[in-house]
Amino acid sequence: MWRRSTIRWWRSGRVGNACATNVAIDGLPGKELAVMMKIHNFARGARGQRVMWLCEEMGLPYAVQQLSFPVAADYRALNPLGTVPFLEDSGGVALNESVAIMLYIAQQYGPTPLLPTGNAALMAQCLQLTLFGETEIGMNLNPLLAAHFIAGAVDKRNWSVIGLEQRVKRAIHYAEALIHNRSYLIGNDLTLADISVSCGLGIWQGALGGELPEGLMAYQDRLRARPAYQRAKSRAADGLD
Repeated sequence: MWRRSTIRWWRSGRVGNACATNVAIDGLPGKELAVMMKIHNFARGARGQRVMWLCEEMGLPYAVQQLSFPVAADYRALNPLGTVPFLEDSGGVALNESVAIMLYIAQQYGPTPLLPTGNAALMAQCLQLTLFGETEIGMNLNPLLAAHFIAGAVDKRNWSVIGLEQRVKRAIHYAEALIHNRSYLIGNDLTLADISVSCGLGIWQGALGGELPEGLMAYQDRLRARPAYQRAKSRAADGLD
């Protein structure tokens, strides 16, 4: 894993639409790595911030391209779905879906403890819970956000809204059980699972005013205190390199 303490940055520029940074890796004479990652995101977009958080934990350089809403035609030409986040990397790599982006980065620029490939049991749990953070929490929040901010009065508390809230709360209680007497969801270190699940919990708290059990509140506070999280939060807000 390339941490900031072991990478010497020596030239930066722009190549095409991506940010190109040549880095020399300490202890590997003559080894250079041309890193070209660009993350497209809305200002303070939670799913884009989870990708930046991963990059910060791994010590990887990246550029941020902030978008306005609705997105412009040139962005739709790049990403026809018009969604964020969207990643551009060297070698023609371009993909959306924040969980897919995180898995790509962890594998492309690993190995990293954030994706514990050396332990099959931990790896299986990590993959399951990384997806769980989106499929059981994040994905169910999208229609709840639409109902909360856009729907008319008669639809704000319809049967589908109530059902989705119950499903999110079930996922929250499951996550609470997982971190009982633990610092992280899996093993003894932060993993992609924590980054993914924490993002969904943050949307539930921040955008919808949802409540979390005491254990998950403490869990969120610990993760948000991490310097890498704080750097990612700042980058997601201001978009500055």
